[in-house]
Amino acid sequence: MPRPQPHLEEVLASKPGSHIAALFDFDGTIISGYSATAMLREKFQRREMSMEEIAETAQVIAQHSLGTIGFSGLMSGAAKFMKGVDEQSFIEFGEELYKKHIARKIYPETRAIIEAHQAKGHRVAIISSATIYQIEPTARDLGISDIKCSAYEIEDGVFTGDIIRPLCFGEGKVLAAEELAAEYGLDLDKSFFYSDSDDDIELLERVGKPRPLNPNLKLKAIAEENGWPVQRFGSRGTPSWVDYTRTIYATGSLVGAFAAGLPIWALTRSQREAANFSIGLFGDFATAITGVELEVEDEKHLWSSRPCVFIFNHQSKADVMILAKLIRRDMGGVGKKEIKNIPILGKLMEWGGTVFVDRADGKSAIKAMEPLVDAIKIEGKSICISPEGTRSLTPKLEPFKKGAFHLAMQAGVPIVPIVIHNATDVAPKNEFVMRPATVRVTVLPPVDTSKWTPRTINSHVRDVRNMFLRTLGQPEESVAESVAKEPAPEVASPEVNTEKAKPKKSAAKKPAAKNKVPATKMATKKSSPRKGRAA
Repeated sequence: MPRPQPHLEEVLASKPGSHIAALFDFDGTIISGYSATAMLREKFQRREMSMEEIAETAQVIAQHSLGTIGFSGLMSGAAKFMKGVDEQSFIEFGEELYKKHIARKIYPETRAIIEAHQAKGHRVAIISSATIYQIEPTARDLGISDIKCSAYEIEDGVFTGDIIRPLCFGEGKVLAAEELAAEYGLDLDKSFFYSDSDDDIELLERVGKPRPLNPNLKLKAIAEENGWPVQRFGSRGTPSWVDYTRTIYATGSLVGAFAAGLPIWALTRSQREAANFSIGLFGDFATAITGVELEVEDEKHLWSSRPCVFIFNHQSKADVMILAKLIRRDMGGVGKKEIKNIPILGKLMEWGGTVFVDRADGKSAIKAMEPLVDAIKIEGKSICISPEGTRSLTPKLEPFKKGAFHLAMQAGVPIVPIVIHNATDVAPKNEFVMRPATVRVTVLPPVDTSKWTPRTINSHVRDVRNMFLRTLGQPEESVAESVAKEPAPEVASPEVNTEKAKPKKSAAKKPAAKNKVPATKMATKKSSPRKGRAA
């Protein structure tokens, strides 16, 4: 059974209106843990901190923890080491930090609350004591265009080593909220503020609907005293030994499942029947041991048009066991050649019908995938491919490659889209541990490919991708957008499907900044919204 989410249910039942604000703290509220900790860890791993800087940073943190210096002193200590650093390099560092550390720390429950507020037309903003470099990539992913945060002083694109006062901390957050209210005509008495810390007590008391998320002990006590509803999430943060045990058993069950199929192979001499038994067993066992439950819509489409090419959006390593449980039999797939070299696992996947391709060699990949056409036409197998190529960093759908579509055309079979809504709840990209979750899956009707041609392939890819986007509740791609990013013409044959299209690099947008301006104004950031989201 899904865990109750009172905060989300409250938003879904609330009144719509742009006069209502939904304000969010960042660290501990939108993400698990502290972005500053991830930043220091990354700088240390890159060996970008001198021994002197490490020692002084540790001393300042210790003094702040003991209460001998306040947050202003902590920020001043950090700013000192920024002196002379080009701001653009820190913007780029923030983007890298997001990809490597922050993205997988986003609470899926908070994401759901934010999306519910956006659907109600509420003004969603982040008000945080962290800096724009820690926050902006996450805000962009969440479709949040307003950020109020603390800031370092900048002159001519270079950090001066000072901070902008007042900081967005304590009473400074109240000033930030009032600035937003004045700018957008917000009614703070009818607005929400989500936070995990008693450091935010001033703003929690200022809004009409204070909503503690993952509260520390002091805030928990304050909430109980004031009758504020509290919610705590367990989907991120430090895993328990149970989570590790679940994950290890689930991963190892692939070997056990295929071992269980060996007697069938030995007695019947049918590798296909043995593989079918093992695939279904793996899907059932792995989802059960990890506590993953599936809510499947239109499951009938999984069986109505086989053989076919199943395509799915790739969010998590949990997708493998989810697809095994759904498709169960007579299936093959595509994987990157590096997996083939993994002892035992590579052999098992190859035995189960996986074709391995070299992502760096397009011609080799095309040749390697030729047997898949025969597997469909002659053996009657269905092939499962992710047109994104690899796991996406967030639930946002990535661009599609065309290999799966060419394959379906050449084999003369339909495409069956499998839309996975929230497998990142189980395990986001770069996360080892899998956690219990209820995963929603929608199986769309089969897509006829009999009249497709290489000349019209681009429009078909766009149309199918838009089916995924509609089902996921994400903005659809227009014809103009599709044409604008269209690469050079491709050969009309299967291609590598194990790597997502790489977006063109563009200069990172600098946060709007003016020297000697109060932090809540200086650090106001308009994130670059995706099409279809409010600016």
